[in-house]
Amino acid sequence: MDIDIKQLRELMKAMKQLGVTELELEGPEQRIMLRRGSDEASFATPTMMQQGSPSMPPGSFPPPPIEHAHAAAPAIPADDENVVFVTSPFVGTFYRSPSPDSAAFTDVGQAISPGSVLCIVEAMKLMNEIESEIAGTVIEVMVENGKPVEFGDKLFKVKKS
Repeated sequence: MDIDIKQLRELMKAMKQLGVTELELEGPEQRIMLRRGSDEASFATPTMMQQGSPSMPPGSFPPPPIEHAHAAAPAIPADDENVVFVTSPFVGTFYRSPSPDSAAFTDVGQAISPGSVLCIVEAMKLMNEIESEIAGTVIEVMVENGKPVEFGDKLFKVKKS
């Protein structure tokens, strides 16, 4: 069972439209459970359990692949029309670098261009590189490394060039 982020988003959207609060999919090597809160403002929160986790029998899998995802279109202009926010395209965990001992992909004051990797958002054990869709300079990193992010959360404040 291989579910990509697009399929996951469609499942979450369908759950909300149909009023479903919990959905579980199970395959031979993984189990995916989606749960939504009862209030309208909550968004489906994905959880993935692989063999070897406390709730599954032991086993081993290859490391998760790194997928490329384009950040949601920069939106929400600030007072300056050339300042935009790069937002999270999905729910996950924000990482500024590819590993704990590596340098950050980008930092305040750094110039970026379309296709530049800005960060990683881990979703369902998949490491998704978030790439810039604009050229500019990073003004502010708005999320702390290792913290959870929701769909639409502001990740970076960028001044367009």
